[in-house]
Amino acid sequence: MMAVAVVALTRSRNLFAVVVLGGIYSFLMATVMVALDAVDVAMTEAAVGAGISTVLLLSALHLCKSEEAKPLHRPWLPLLLAVATGAMLVYGTLGLPAFSNPEAPIHTHVAPRYINDGPRETGVPNIVTAVLASYRGFDTLGETTVVFTAGIGVIALLRRRRRNRDDEEQ
Repeated sequence: MMAVAVVALTRSRNLFAVVVLGGIYSFLMATVMVALDAVDVAMTEAAVGAGISTVLLLSALHLCKSEEAKPLHRPWLPLLLAVATGAMLVYGTLGLPAFSNPEAPIHTHVAPRYINDGPRETGVPNIVTAVLASYRGFDTLGETTVVFTAGIGVIALLRRRRRNRDDEEQ
């Protein structure tokens, strides 16, 4: 279903349909994350990818035209670059260990340390919270800062647009 959503996204010229299909794709990705037992990532994907992003894109769409302008030429170079990047990413996954392989480096190096030493080192009994808030605290702070800054930027842009309309009416 994700492939169908992507094909429909690439073929659509109606920007409303593109935003809705993007939300559908995000919900499907959240479903994949649940199947992979990454419920925290799935909740984030559903909330940010399908929820907030869809609302913000629909708000932005309200301020512009609903049809995409047709390109003057065929975009072969970007298509070739995207296919080459995808091929390199697929090639890079060929060297990874099998999914859920107990001998994978993550299961033999980092995870046992977090499970055994995490509560003692951080004082937090929940392993997921200990990893996100203590071991990866700066990373989590950076992600929060990026999301907050993006939200403030969108609010600033929407307020500026509203002020311009008020000035024109007067």
